[in-house]
Amino acid sequence: LRNHSMSAGRPSPIGATFDGEGVNFAVFSEHAEQVELCLFDPTGRHEIARIQLLERDGDIWHIYIAGLTQGACYGYRVHGPYDPENGHRFNPNKLLLDPYAKRLTGDLTWNNAIMGYTIGAKAADLSFDPRDSADYVPRSVVVDPSFQWGADAPPENSLSDTLIYEAHVKGMTAEFPGLLSGERGKYLGMASEPILEHLNKIGVTTVQLMPVHAFLDDKFLIDAGLSNYWGYQSIGFFAPEPRYMDQAGIWEFQAMVRRFHAAGIEVILDVVYNHSGEGNHLGPTLSFKGLDNLSYYRLLDDGRYYINDTGTGNTLNVRHPMVLRMIMDSLRYWVEVMHVDGFRFDLATVLGRETEGFNRHGGFLDAISQDPVLSQVKLIAEPWDLGPGGYQLGNWPHPFLEYNDKYRDGIRKFWRGDAGMTAQLGKRLLGSANTYDHSGRAATSSVNFVTCHDGMTLRDVVSYDHKHNMANGENNRDGKDDNYSSNMGVEGRTDDPEINAARAKRMRNILTTAFLSQGTPMLLAGDEIGNTQGGNNNTFGQDNPLGWVNWDDADEDMLAFVQRLAKLRRDHKVLRQNRFLHSRPRSADGKPDLFWRLPNGKAPTREEWESEATVSICVEIRTSSTTPYYSASDDVIFLVVNRDDQITVELPPSAEGQAWELLLDTATPKDGPQCIAGTSTTISASSVCVFVQVPVT
Repeated sequence: LRNHSMSAGRPSPIGATFDGEGVNFAVFSEHAEQVELCLFDPTGRHEIARIQLLERDGDIWHIYIAGLTQGACYGYRVHGPYDPENGHRFNPNKLLLDPYAKRLTGDLTWNNAIMGYTIGAKAADLSFDPRDSADYVPRSVVVDPSFQWGADAPPENSLSDTLIYEAHVKGMTAEFPGLLSGERGKYLGMASEPILEHLNKIGVTTVQLMPVHAFLDDKFLIDAGLSNYWGYQSIGFFAPEPRYMDQAGIWEFQAMVRRFHAAGIEVILDVVYNHSGEGNHLGPTLSFKGLDNLSYYRLLDDGRYYINDTGTGNTLNVRHPMVLRMIMDSLRYWVEVMHVDGFRFDLATVLGRETEGFNRHGGFLDAISQDPVLSQVKLIAEPWDLGPGGYQLGNWPHPFLEYNDKYRDGIRKFWRGDAGMTAQLGKRLLGSANTYDHSGRAATSSVNFVTCHDGMTLRDVVSYDHKHNMANGENNRDGKDDNYSSNMGVEGRTDDPEINAARAKRMRNILTTAFLSQGTPMLLAGDEIGNTQGGNNNTFGQDNPLGWVNWDDADEDMLAFVQRLAKLRRDHKVLRQNRFLHSRPRSADGKPDLFWRLPNGKAPTREEWESEATVSICVEIRTSSTTPYYSASDDVIFLVVNRDDQITVELPPSAEGQAWELLLDTATPKDGPQCIAGTSTTISASSVCVFVQVPVT
């Protein structure tokens, strides 16, 4: 470092910050006794300097090195007590990743040297391993995150217009037709012209990317010849996952976002702030454990073991102010520097846990709700974790949306033919108002999904009675057992035309239900073309054609039907309202905003709602009575959901000069609109029909 001078530097911002003349390093550790910065040559292989950080402001250690430029590879070694029984796991022989690193380079190698303790020792993790781990861990890299954004601006699609599309960067692009080799499996491929054209075709407004924070491959997966395909083992909350880069630059991620925005599509990240990839007390020492285990993780009273509300071995200590700051800094970085439009929080209940348990006004939730940046983006909670009292569906504050698993299960059960599910269907069609209509929350609060990455694809829901996870190497023990699926006569693929036709119609019925429900619809990538995973409902380790979307076998009829559904929802605001519907009279015309009917035209009694004999229901929907500035001439939609054999339905009285027009019938998906003469109409068996009032010509 002959050409580099050193000075005290600043405690803020935390991380490695290049200012054009040098780099400021700042890192948090409350309990460390000494912190060393390790610099490496441009290859990242050879350590060229080890510098003690002599400046400490509170618990932030820092130094400034003039002349150091972006691209410099570095890591930390931290000295302190190795005392696991009191929560401390300092081991300066272990090279540590910077939690604030903006880019990582190099692969993690599962060598025993990455463990802070000696593998095989009688004392297990109470032993101490003196081996240097530097040869086996990635390097943090100094970057200048500036980017030529040009006229880029967030699309700011309203929630009532939103259609979320959950996708995996690799799974979406690995086999998509028309991509270049350097685009397959990469950020640049994700926003390539062919994929943008596909997404716009089906009306997607918001792409929700599965984890793109830098993550590691679990050892048990490597040993089984698999890898961490889904990515829920984050090890760097500021760094884009390198395996999705073609040219090892974070600009590739930024370019992807810019392209999405130019196409009018938002980008939401699935983020995993509930735990890290360091595992439990027997896991590796890669970053947080070695920097300050006692601060970063929630520990049991004995200090040695980790609270495991996540099922992954550890739980981040969001109650610690510096851990909370790291999460908030990370979120703001992805919005302000990388221009993303929102976040889906994995196992989000962890983030709302206080000493007494989940608190919707806890530190993290209060911090995010008052933040001038983060309170303005889309926020989605997976409203559960594995800890006590972890299921918190409906309890999240504005502006959070929530994954609604009751929607998923209720819709699957209804169309499978489970008894007594019509009342559940009614609740889900109305955006689960019984769950979300409180505290000023909007009717868009429910993320209505029937499938997501975790579970069967839509085609598999109608093709398999049971999961088929043998490829995962756990003897079919992993994954959910209660899929609420049905093979409709044959397990898996079949050449039987009747079964295939029935499966296709059930998929159309499920998709139509999801698109026509109040709330925010979400589509799993590949469901629009009938993608299958062979009945595997837990492809977390399947980075191969089993886990990828198979575009070569696309069901073009299903794709055309999804396009039609998206247009129908777009064209009729009554299907995507911000206000809940409660069958209350409207001031403009005195008509109720919602009216349920049985096929005979009569309103169902409570007993009929709950009866197993009631398997068909009709509903007339208008603009909510609480919506300001609406017109009495707004859309009126009449929806018929029929799980019975062929039935006759009495149509509601139409307004003067108006008649009912059949817009969509899942039994005849290619038919165009059809005007209905008379006061009743025939509805095909197991189908959904949508009617709208139109002027009589």
